[in-house]
Amino acid sequence: MHDLECFYCTKNQDLQNLMIEIAKLKISTLYLNKDQTHKGRCIIALDKHVTELFHLNKIELFYFMDDVSRAAEIIQTTFKPNKINYAIYGDLVSHLHFHLVPKYEGSLEWGEAFNNSPRTKEILEDIEYQAMVRDIKNNLLQTKTFV
Repeated sequence: MHDLECFYCTKNQDLQNLMIEIAKLKISTLYLNKDQTHKGRCIIALDKHVTELFHLNKIELFYFMDDVSRAAEIIQTTFKPNKINYAIYGDLVSHLHFHLVPKYEGSLEWGEAFNNSPRTKEILEDIEYQAMVRDIKNNLLQTKTFV
């Protein structure tokens, strides 16, 4: 099921302006957010259009949460944050997705909720994004899968 108005479904230019596809997982896709205010920030989006976790059947929910867990493990391995914050919003972009936001003790917003739309964003050079994607992919190949 896809929604022609949803950039996660159409993978249009709006999506490409915000994030870079890293890899397909079991039933979702992992993206690197172009705003790297929190180094290693990623998005994981379900591969079909639903708006709520409770719209998933038990098997889909299991696989999606397994994908989320695996993505978080990869972020931990790659960037070594002190904590990963998990956020699901959906007011403006209703497609089911998680923000996976690494947090570093002593850094911006430690001990607070992260700001999804900061006034200033940390936009990197293409070569820096390519290196991050490469490192994440390399670690993805080495992580365990639960199923």
